[in-house]
Amino acid sequence: MSHVPRSGLSAVSTALLAMSRHMEVRDVLKTIVASARELLDAEYAALGVPDDHGGFAQFVVDGMSDAQWKAIGPLPRQHGILAAMLHEAKPERLADVRKDPRFEGWPSAHPDMSDFLGLPIRDGDETIGALFLANKRCPKPTDTCGFTADDEELLTILAQHAAIALTNARLYERSRELTIAEERSRLAHELHDAVSQKLFSLRLTAQAAATLVDRDPARAKEELHQVAALAAEAADELRAAVVELRPAGLDEDGLAATLRTQIQVLDRAHSAHVTFDNGHARALPAAREEALLRVAQEALHNALRHSGAARVDVVLDQTGRQTVLRVTDDGCGFDPRTVRRAGRHLGLVSMRDRASGVGGQLTVESAPGKGTTIEMEVPGG
Repeated sequence: MSHVPRSGLSAVSTALLAMSRHMEVRDVLKTIVASARELLDAEYAALGVPDDHGGFAQFVVDGMSDAQWKAIGPLPRQHGILAAMLHEAKPERLADVRKDPRFEGWPSAHPDMSDFLGLPIRDGDETIGALFLANKRCPKPTDTCGFTADDEELLTILAQHAAIALTNARLYERSRELTIAEERSRLAHELHDAVSQKLFSLRLTAQAAATLVDRDPARAKEELHQVAALAAEAADELRAAVVELRPAGLDEDGLAATLRTQIQVLDRAHSAHVTFDNGHARALPAAREEALLRVAQEALHNALRHSGAARVDVVLDQTGRQTVLRVTDDGCGFDPRTVRRAGRHLGLVSMRDRASGVGGQLTVESAPGKGTTIEMEVPGG
């Protein structure tokens, strides 16, 4: 860095401080891109975070208006030079990106670009993004790159710190997601308790009314009015539970994608290795998908909090005309016939109720020291 003037060092310091201030992933990406473009005096800058399907989960640009970006159309795919940066994990510095044999063209509304500097953002062995700049603002002869080796070195340093900032932001968001999931679980238990109390009161009041029908009809009528009121309150709380606790992701993304996202969060939040395998399961009616998700969450909670497992595997698959969810851990196990610990016992009862409520069945296989497998099977798929 001795060749970087003091003003350049100050700009690097400013950029790094700006990146460290943000905790939201999107804000971090925007700060990285804006800092890189300003630091290297480029007309355009962009950063793409790859997904697992040949596209980009997120793509942020700097130097274009919102109208320009909207006119370009869908996000780019992982092809050409972008793919080279992601898969070969090496810098690309080009005098004219349009003349590179890997160049595959742009949408009609895309701005014209010539000289190009790009490099991957890496977290250890994983490529977590691609950062690139275009059109260096400086005088340059034809067919020469305005970006220099010094620019490449400076951008490499920025990318290294960007990897740290981006990783920290992801961890923050995953931690927040986990906190939200735990809060939803707490709320679910509170609602369960509240509704159970209402139903218990309703049952007692109905029994009282039954005993009064013959000897005190007026009093029995009052008790029946109370039964109706308690039933209405219980129904209201159950409706609130459905609205409050049904995950938005399940409506938008479906069961497999929602499970995959939640399991990725749990895998990073716990010492146990948590995996998800989606075989050939197809979409199901909403009630069945929600029941499967709730059973998976309860089984995962038991495995991660109580079993001491080093590995938990979740499989969603189709067998004939049945969809099967299987959660297996290598933890301490237990005897399903004799377990009476309140939390575990309540969890097993709740899981069986959810399975039977959608026409399915739940089986539990476990033994002390042998781990646990919980399997839920529902019709359809």
